[in-house]
Amino acid sequence: MSLSSLRRAPSARQGFTLIELLLVIGIIAILAAIVIVAINPTKQLGDARNAQRRSDVNTILNAVYQYALDNNGNLPSAITTTATEICRSGVNVTCTGLINLNTLTGSYVVALPADPQAATATSTKYTILKNSTTSRLTVAAPSAEQSATISVTR
Repeated sequence: MSLSSLRRAPSARQGFTLIELLLVIGIIAILAAIVIVAINPTKQLGDARNAQRRSDVNTILNAVYQYALDNNGNLPSAITTTATEICRSGVNVTCTGLINLNTLTGSYVVALPADPQAATATSTKYTILKNSTTSRLTVAAPSAEQSATISVTR
């Protein structure tokens, strides 16, 4: 074998150049940014929390109406004609200035649902009110995200 046969041909390469690597990394970064913007995890999480709020509002309203059916049409006496936050259920919860619907726990709901993000140790952050003229109930989630209005009236 001669020395010239051991040498590589000038056109053969062993790897990628720096420019090629940077170009591929740049393309991957652009595609990743597009996917993240398209998925928008912040909006998706907000939508999921709003869906939970819609479910919670319906759960509270259904529990109140089940209570009324079992009590000759009488609603819990704590419900007023002013939109007031609902107190969280529990034995160590003080309901000062909040509507106490703990009569619903046990028979109608296991525990009163609480806002997935805004609830505190004492408040569910959901409001309830009784219309003075129509006697219809409205349960709302004032802490809804993305400018959503979550309210159910029956």
